[in-house]
Amino acid sequence: MSSDASSPTPSPLPGVTLTPSGTQSAEALTLRRILFAGLNVALALFLLGWAWKLLGSSGWSWVDIALFVCFLGVLPWTVFGFWNSLIGLFLFHGSKNAVEQVAPFAALKEPDAALSLKTAIFMTLRNEDPSRALLRMKLIKAQVDATGQGEKFAWFLLSDTNKDDVAAQEEAGVEAWKAADTTGATILYRRRTDNTGFKAGNVRDFLERWGDDYDLFLPLDADSLMDGPTILKYVRIMQENPKIGILQTMVIGLPSSSAFARVFQFGMRTGMRCYIAGQNWWTGECGQFWGHNALARTKPFRDDCHLPVLSGKPPFGGHILSHDQVEATLMRKAGYEVRIVPEETGSWEEFPPTLLEFLRRNTRWCQGNLQYFKLLSLQGIYPVSRFQLIWAILMFAAIPGWTLLMPLAAIKPFDGEALAGFDTRSALCLYLTYLVINQTPKMVGLLDILIQPGRAKRFGGALRVLVQGVIDIFHGWVLGASDAFRTTVFIAGLVFGKSVTWGGQERDAHGIPWDVATSNLWPQTVYGIVLIGTMAATSWCFALWALPITIGFVLAIPFCVYSANPALGAWMKKGHHFAVPEELNTPDIVAKAQAGEAVEGAH
Repeated sequence: MSSDASSPTPSPLPGVTLTPSGTQSAEALTLRRILFAGLNVALALFLLGWAWKLLGSSGWSWVDIALFVCFLGVLPWTVFGFWNSLIGLFLFHGSKNAVEQVAPFAALKEPDAALSLKTAIFMTLRNEDPSRALLRMKLIKAQVDATGQGEKFAWFLLSDTNKDDVAAQEEAGVEAWKAADTTGATILYRRRTDNTGFKAGNVRDFLERWGDDYDLFLPLDADSLMDGPTILKYVRIMQENPKIGILQTMVIGLPSSSAFARVFQFGMRTGMRCYIAGQNWWTGECGQFWGHNALARTKPFRDDCHLPVLSGKPPFGGHILSHDQVEATLMRKAGYEVRIVPEETGSWEEFPPTLLEFLRRNTRWCQGNLQYFKLLSLQGIYPVSRFQLIWAILMFAAIPGWTLLMPLAAIKPFDGEALAGFDTRSALCLYLTYLVINQTPKMVGLLDILIQPGRAKRFGGALRVLVQGVIDIFHGWVLGASDAFRTTVFIAGLVFGKSVTWGGQERDAHGIPWDVATSNLWPQTVYGIVLIGTMAATSWCFALWALPITIGFVLAIPFCVYSANPALGAWMKKGHHFAVPEELNTPDIVAKAQAGEAVEGAH
């Protein structure tokens, strides 16, 4: 790496410096960050001042102090989401070109230029369904080949599978693919004998073996799908902007036959566009990396993004589980930009099909993100990149505060403090204000769809969007309660050395028996019953107002069973309930993937 890798790019305008790609003013980004910080601090101080006055109205008990500390812990994530979404909404509906504001490099000077860069596209696997993975790789390759630029791409299946029968299917599938392919493309299969470093170690092994042969690489997960035109567009962006190190578009959910996944991805799809645009408006060249469906520049990634092995033993030491944001931080440190284009185009993934699978995935992410505590002292990283690490930590570290807020509120009337001076009306207003701010990203997402001409039709019409948006909010409350409780218990276990293992994921829709749901979620249910009962002992009115937060605990078991019910999922799919645009107007590659997987499933 040259010594000037992190130097600012000169600007033709006097007194102006640009980001490394030369596409944005560094001073303008600084002003955006100052404005964003000011908005967040102002709203947070207002809410904290309100809570301070309320809780201290009759003196401070230990319950008051605990309530305030928990509120302080959960507030940043909520406040940041509020402003990110509102900024995104303004960009899309109050500015001339939101994409230009967030990603000025995305406007190609030569949109049909021949490719000069060589790209490796690989899929990482560990005990996944080989037929699904290979089908998707073949479909992506066919689309890339159809662009006429296929000779600039190579294809790898990188296996960490530790089940011999699955590995045999992987190897046989790749050999059959190579035999049938007539393009002469490089198609390789590699299986590691161990899982050192988890997925990041798998990628590292690829870089050490084959990195010299490719300018870019595009990692895919087993549930990934991308179309050829999108891949080519983003390769061309990287080609025109040699100082962009990681580049990705928004990854959106594929149509699903799981009721749980359908509602979840509807909510993600409606709320994500404004949130991502708003967030990247101020993060700029220090963007996020989600670890898949993204192009990365091979040499700086290999040379400068090597993950450290953390001191100590798991769960907080050892190899890093959540590798992506650390790699983004190190890429920016090396003088390259990490960028996201806020477009819903040509890049898909699948969401967990059941509540239990969602919780299992989140616990792995939780442990990985909390490992970032040991990385905050990294030298030479940019302030926004350091903030991204803190933000990733808070995503999970704040959850215990959320879980404890309601029981603390429930025992507040019994803490021995005189309540005569306690302003219950003010407390209710603060609670409702917080709920509105918390749900703003979802509400802004719905508004974004409704006010953009023709966009609601892509989701089935404005009425469907509104009704399904309300159901999604309720779905989020129930899901959030189960997730918060599970994460809180898991974090407590981490303190005593509990750790997750890295394995394959369940990606297909399937039912959950009552006994399985009960054995996994009875603690949430008991917690919810005790919590609501304690509130009702004080006031039924209190208990009713708190239901948006508490009802999810009590409903955890039936929610898990019914949201995974195959019959419900089939009914929703047949009626296009909670449909994403790709279901109502299905791209060719998505249709072929789903048709092929349906045939495989029938066998």
